[in-house]
Amino acid sequence: MNIESDYGKRGVEGQAGQQSRQQLSRNLALIKCPHCGNDSDFLEVADNVVLTTHYRQNRDGSFTQESDESQIMGEIRLYCGECHHDLSHFHSRFLEMLF
Repeated sequence: MNIESDYGKRGVEGQAGQQSRQQLSRNLALIKCPHCGNDSDFLEVADNVVLTTHYRQNRDGSFTQESDESQIMGEIRLYCGECHHDLSHFHSRFLEMLF
């Protein structure tokens, strides 16, 4: 009986371990384009952007960029970098994984 009892416990622990591995796998899942299968190249496109770039003119007449800032006034979408399929439903996941 002890053998069956221990086996039953291992079975329950095994199920819990498998569930946590599946959860981890879902958390680490790559974004993949359902249209072409691409999982490496993506484009983020923002509408109605104001980009302001500050330059300093050098003594020789050339310019050096000092800083830039942007204001996004519109929608931001995510696209597959291969087939350009709209993947905006993955955008929040994309933002979570930016480092």
